[in-house]
Amino acid sequence: MRLLLAICVSLLANGCASSPKALPEQPNAPTSEGIVATVGKQWDTADQKVAASVTIVREMADRPEVVRSEATVALSFLPPVEAGELAVARARAIKADPKEAADATAFGKKLLATINQNWAKVEADQSEAKRVSNLKDARIVELTAEVERVKKEASANLWTLAGVGIAVIGAIATAFAGPKVGIPLLLSGAAIGAFPLIVDSEYFSIIVGTTLALAAGLGIYWLWDRVRDSANAPYEPPQK
Repeated sequence: MRLLLAICVSLLANGCASSPKALPEQPNAPTSEGIVATVGKQWDTADQKVAASVTIVREMADRPEVVRSEATVALSFLPPVEAGELAVARARAIKADPKEAADATAFGKKLLATINQNWAKVEADQSEAKRVSNLKDARIVELTAEVERVKKEASANLWTLAGVGIAVIGAIATAFAGPKVGIPLLLSGAAIGAFPLIVDSEYFSIIVGTTLALAAGLGIYWLWDRVRDSANAPYEPPQK
């Protein structure tokens, strides 16, 4: 009972001492780099093409055909304009108020900065989500290995307890029934207790092979000895 209690305390102590650290919170973001990277690259490409076409429109404002052509190209990379936004822009163009145009320009720059900031956060969250996801995968592997280790130790402890029990019985049998009965039990207890060590040993196959070879050799020798004794036995005529 004391041995079993000591084993349980040892297992609990090892479990508490080696408890894994808490994982960081995973951001609500995709863990695949390809999704964010692809969208970001496509977005940058579209923005650059729109910016290029608008720049040409400004540079060649005196050539209406170029303005219409490049404006059409720029619009092809943008979603359909809402009626309300179109009305605001049309009114601003008709009014041609420099202050109103400057305010709209400042608003656009601020909005673009916010979009870029938010997109940078998306990329950072994706990178962090990927890192935490990898930590979770590693933790799963670690916990799986720990479960297997505990199962293995529990099995070894059962074999050890069984071996100790048989050895105790063997010692008692040696004292009361004699060595002829007790010593085989002692040897059996030692073999049972050592069984997990033998199975886990890198020489397990060699030990098993050697044991089987010895058993086969003893069997052959026993059979040969029986045949020899039968052949050398004096002839005895059958009794009538």
